[in-house]
Amino acid sequence: MTDTTTASPATPPTRSRRESSGAVSAFAAKHFGVLSIAVVFVVLFAFFSIQTDNFFTSANLVNVARQVAPTVIVAMAMTFVITTGQIDLSVGSTLGLSAAVLGIWASTGNPLLALVLTLVAGLAIGTLNGLLTAYGMLQSFIVTLAALTAIRGLALLITGGYSEPISSDLIAPLAHGKLLGLYTPTWIAIAAVVLAWYVFTQTKFGRYVTAVGSNGESLRRAGVDIRRIQMGVLALTGLAAAVAGILTAARLSSGSPNSGTMFELEVITAVVLGGTSLMGGRGSVVGTAIGALTLGIINNGLVQLRVDVYWVPIVQGLILVVAILLNSKLFSRIARTRK
Repeated sequence: MTDTTTASPATPPTRSRRESSGAVSAFAAKHFGVLSIAVVFVVLFAFFSIQTDNFFTSANLVNVARQVAPTVIVAMAMTFVITTGQIDLSVGSTLGLSAAVLGIWASTGNPLLALVLTLVAGLAIGTLNGLLTAYGMLQSFIVTLAALTAIRGLALLITGGYSEPISSDLIAPLAHGKLLGLYTPTWIAIAAVVLAWYVFTQTKFGRYVTAVGSNGESLRRAGVDIRRIQMGVLALTGLAAAVAGILTAARLSSGSPNSGTMFELEVITAVVLGGTSLMGGRGSVVGTAIGALTLGIINNGLVQLRVDVYWVPIVQGLILVVAILLNSKLFSRIARTRK
């Protein structure tokens, strides 16, 4: 009598490959925004490294990281705002006002108090925008567009249009201090990215932010006060813009009321490039960070190639148009395919 063993049927290789391919496709579709801007970043980085002598040097890259830090910091907050279906056009003017008031208040001889008051001023501006938008039932576009003009005018009014010199041993290291080869603004930007990623992906508040943009009415019916979330994210951009204003003023050693002109365009471009939907409901902190870095190397690379500096805003504008087209067309097609 012989023993017989029955082998379990093996999984067909074609089925295994099909499942693997499906998983890869699903991952690519889910993270298309981040992957696409990452590819663009790598291609541009390689291009400028090959075409110029000074781009791929430690000194230049460290400098680029410091220059792009204010954009990264405010873009983190803007990701939350745009994911809720809102927008904040006043961040550039808030940056300019923050730089100006820091210069004025630092001249009183108490730089620590000046820093605190500058942050409070930025937070107050963002909170006011949030109150008018969420509780005043006004469109964030209209509110922040009005704030863009009014805040810039206030900055020019209180300074007479002149820069306020800053000479403080407490403020200067915020821009020129170094740790492990990187400037202080770079470390602040890295901390902002890590904190934003954690809040956006790992907390209830982050999930509510996405839900407000995708289906705010359902969230409201579930008992969540969506107005507090809408106000909170706009307050966050005001605070972030104040931080950016402090870093800018510290780097220039003066508070200029003209700082941050067209800064909002750069921030919004970084967010949209990173895959955040202008319609709300979808956002990516990592994508935004890569988008901001991409704009930074484009600006620096064009300078390294000795391209006329006036071409930089033109290129940024074109990039924003292309990003919006991809955002509205390609992402909607991917969403329909996944369904």
